[in-house]
Amino acid sequence: MKKYKPTSPSRRQMSTINYREVLTASSPVKALTKGRKRAMGRNSQGRITTRHKGGGNKRLFRDIDFLYNKKDIPAKVASVEYDPNRSAFIALVIYRDGEKRYILSGKNTRVGDSFIVSEKAPLSAGNRLPLRLIPVGTFVYNIEIKPEGGAKFARSAGNFAQVVANADGYTNLKMPSSEIRKVSEKCWATIGEASNDEHHLVNYGKAGRSRWRGIRPTVRGTAMNPVDHPYGGGEGRQGRGTKRPKTLWGKVTGGRKTRTPKKYSNPFIVSRRKTGKKRKES
Repeated sequence: MKKYKPTSPSRRQMSTINYREVLTASSPVKALTKGRKRAMGRNSQGRITTRHKGGGNKRLFRDIDFLYNKKDIPAKVASVEYDPNRSAFIALVIYRDGEKRYILSGKNTRVGDSFIVSEKAPLSAGNRLPLRLIPVGTFVYNIEIKPEGGAKFARSAGNFAQVVANADGYTNLKMPSSEIRKVSEKCWATIGEASNDEHHLVNYGKAGRSRWRGIRPTVRGTAMNPVDHPYGGGEGRQGRGTKRPKTLWGKVTGGRKTRTPKKYSNPFIVSRRKTGKKRKES
């Protein structure tokens, strides 16, 4: 992490990732980029469905390969780059046949490293194999939910899942959320951990950095009027005044289970994720 001298109140607590130690290129490959309009928290009707989103710097979309459909062809890392659309770093790789693609960079990935997507690949960081061929205890990331469906799980900065068991055509994975989940053993995963594991330690330091990222200010419910929020009103600072915490729309939050009882993935969950005090203790 990079710390700063306290030349101003916002600089005092501010911290950033020391990109110079990791990144090797400052601009992306033009052929692998395109423009994209961001939703800014609005649905197809233009109505706000997620609050506190809007503004921010323009982002160029990088076309990341999550399918990894070039199998048994070795590739070499040409550069490690920043991607404004995700928390992990990305790597530009060149396959032996000359094709260039962007992939999600793994921890400690460096220029010149090589990897291969193959059932015969050695068990080393960066290589991609089916889950049935990965031993118990191995850390994996960039994991598919359905065979040949593209990587969906464990893609954020520093994330990984752990192979817990292989049996009956399924692999049990311990997810970053502590949930243990069954995934088809035919699904592919990359060995190792996602890059940029210090991402969660970044301190923005000032409101302006949040605005650059497209995050708008959040007003506390207790600072509102009664007409605007269940916590609003009262002279001076007031307590919540309700038995259970509520959202702006009066819906109970905190402690109430929100998962759909008949969700399609329920049969694949071996152990539910730990939440609240139980998770802190474990």
